[in-house]
Amino acid sequence: MSCEFINYRFKATIASSKTFLRVYEVKTSQTLYDLHEHIQNDLGYAPDQMIEFRTLDKKGKQKHEYGLFDMGDGSIDNITLQALRQNDELTLLYVFDIRNDRALRLDFMEETEGSPRKVYPLTVEEKGTAPDQFSARTVDDEDEYALSDPEEYEVEGVEED
Repeated sequence: MSCEFINYRFKATIASSKTFLRVYEVKTSQTLYDLHEHIQNDLGYAPDQMIEFRTLDKKGKQKHEYGLFDMGDGSIDNITLQALRQNDELTLLYVFDIRNDRALRLDFMEETEGSPRKVYPLTVEEKGTAPDQFSARTVDDEDEYALSDPEEYEVEGVEED
């Protein structure tokens, strides 16, 4: 593989969904900010929300936390994917809902040879519907909340005409 075009592939999953999956390919020289923008656009998330990346060790314990602003470990616009690989930080949590601590888990899959003709990051595989940015409900949950018989759910004090 030509060193100039080595990319990393990450598998993105979310704990609350059995159907959601994305595979992202990112240049080694790109930053967490580049990956953040791509994920945000891919999932249709509002750009005005705080996010953070957390790196996990092999046991799942948090190692570092990188935000839009430096929170002590660095800001996402200064941390490259290559630097994370060098530090053996290959499992990431992309926290898209800070208030409710909801995140995508990004697991390093492999190195791939990139193409000078493609624009990275890019989505190379997509399954399922993206989790809602502001609700803990997932598409997997929709059947649980569907009303099977609307008459079962009568509101007290409301009379029908």
